[in-house]
Amino acid sequence: MKQAFLSFERLSTGLAMLGACAMMVVAASLGMYQIITRFVLESPAEWTEVLIRFSLIWMVFLAIPAAFRQGAMVCVDALYRWSRPSVRRMLEWLVFAASVLLMAIVLWWGWDYAQRGGMQTIAGLESLSMFWAYLALPVGAVFSIIGLIGALVDPHRLELETAQ
Repeated sequence: MKQAFLSFERLSTGLAMLGACAMMVVAASLGMYQIITRFVLESPAEWTEVLIRFSLIWMVFLAIPAAFRQGAMVCVDALYRWSRPSVRRMLEWLVFAASVLLMAIVLWWGWDYAQRGGMQTIAGLESLSMFWAYLALPVGAVFSIIGLIGALVDPHRLELETAQ
């Protein structure tokens, strides 16, 4: 059961990271397009600025699960190093509970915000609803919760291992 969940978690975190990388490519490409149209062609494309902003938001919320999975989000390294093994496990549970609570709040309010924003249109892109921009919050939160459970079941402390 544990291995099946960890396989699922690796797949979901990998998909989220692939999505984050794709959003980075979109943002960089649109940024280059914006520079060319504004300064070379002298005919700016205003819609690119909005899409860059939203792709960066999606990138951040899709990359958070990988950071959680590697133990890189909540820095309690000094306390973790100085603690006994029994206290370390309690500390892992405490960090897990606080992080899941935060992601549950982001999920709840992000979904609510996305639904309420569904009636708005994106400035510069009147045919697109704000729902798609705000949906990054609950989607990222779901992937993050899966990554957090994976980090609790199979902890990786990459920050501690590479610290100097």
